[in-house]
Amino acid sequence: MFLAAAAILVLEIVAARLLAPYVGVTLETYTGIIGTVLAGIAFGSWYGGRLADRLDPRALLGPIVVVGGILAMAAVPIVEGLGEPLRGGGPTAVVALALVAFFAPAAVLSAVQPTVAKLQLHRLEHTGEVVGGLSALATAGALVGTFLTGFVLVARVPTRPIVLGVGLALVLGGAALWLLLGRRARVLTGTLLVLALVPASAALAVEDGCQIASAYSCVRVVEDPEREGGRTLLLDTARNSYVDLDDPTHLEFRYARAFAAAIDTLAPAGPLDALHIGGGGFTMPRYLAATRPGSRSVVLELDPAVVEIGRTRLDLETGPDLRVRVGDARQTIDDEPRDGYDVVVGDAFSGLTVPWHLTTVEMLRAIRDRLTPRGLYVLNLIDLPPLRFGRAEAATLGEVFEHVALIATPPMAQGQDGGNHVFVASDEPIDPVALEAAVRSAGGFEVVLAGATLDAWIDGERSLRDDFAPVDQLLTPYTG
Repeated sequence: MFLAAAAILVLEIVAARLLAPYVGVTLETYTGIIGTVLAGIAFGSWYGGRLADRLDPRALLGPIVVVGGILAMAAVPIVEGLGEPLRGGGPTAVVALALVAFFAPAAVLSAVQPTVAKLQLHRLEHTGEVVGGLSALATAGALVGTFLTGFVLVARVPTRPIVLGVGLALVLGGAALWLLLGRRARVLTGTLLVLALVPASAALAVEDGCQIASAYSCVRVVEDPEREGGRTLLLDTARNSYVDLDDPTHLEFRYARAFAAAIDTLAPAGPLDALHIGGGGFTMPRYLAATRPGSRSVVLELDPAVVEIGRTRLDLETGPDLRVRVGDARQTIDDEPRDGYDVVVGDAFSGLTVPWHLTTVEMLRAIRDRLTPRGLYVLNLIDLPPLRFGRAEAATLGEVFEHVALIATPPMAQGQDGGNHVFVASDEPIDPVALEAAVRSAGGFEVVLAGATLDAWIDGERSLRDDFAPVDQLLTPYTG
């Protein structure tokens, strides 16, 4: 029972990693997974109790664990098979994927507890002691599964082998129980062991393509067949960054060119001291080093795997002019000097993955405190119609900085399309005409909204604070 409870929590935690490439890592992802697993636990506990009253629990326990292991292993090919058709489907896709892949193993494994309780209950006067002890034992197993997975396994082992290992352990343990407790069970046990090879083989056959499987993402670098030095960094399936190893001034992504236009137009002349929130492919630090010799950059990057793959596959070289600090930017920014940077570059959002605690008034005040009086904050933000997240962030920037501008395509400026929104904020005046001209000269077709035009675009949306920042809900187009 201890191991069954631990297995449920292992599956619940790694479910987020399996679903992330298709539905993102948002509060809604975790809500859908937790809700689905809890529903499975509730159903399995109820129905398992009914079965234990009607069938011999000695013959029932082993098969329950074996079937739970088979269903656990089947979750991998199920997610891979249904994930692509449901990609980007919002809360409906999250619940559908979690329901199909993880409800059944959670339900079956939860039937272990009432089955064991039936085996242990011999005298009525010991009911409280037995039920309480078994509940405590199951909770202890869940705690071990939680901490072991979150702090150890996910950081060291790819997701699919974790699921496969849990499933195989359950199948083998259940088979041993079946042989130990059941009668004439050898043929059936052997049959189920053979059947277990099917989902195990399917899980092994699924290729995740990760060059590094970190605690946060499946990280890989893909070569550009049309540009010899071109490399694209992918986090899960999102194109996070693009780097030209031969030409650091080449900016492939539109939002990166908007960053460059803003910095070249509004930042002080000459070398810059820049703080980068999010490393990715380290595109902007390379650009500043190439276009403004003598510039110094500090990068706050959450995922050590991104730094590792940058060094091994993207020719990243750190030193006095490019320092990398690994850790959550909300925490590490406090160690950076006040009034120490000419530019802060915010590029920590990737696809549907939004660290909400980097969007709030409190975080923006910490950023402003790190800027010189003429300092500039540029931020890349991804949003979908009706663009409530982008509007809320614009309102938040306006609460902290004296001047804010938005660089966006005409459809995004009209609220009709989604994509990368680039915000520019400073306590110094921002010339929207000069900024738009710089964007156009770099080959862009975006417009710049500022002043009353930006206020109208915000349309009364509330600013974000640590105690109220429903970013995932604002980002999802289905919530209205």
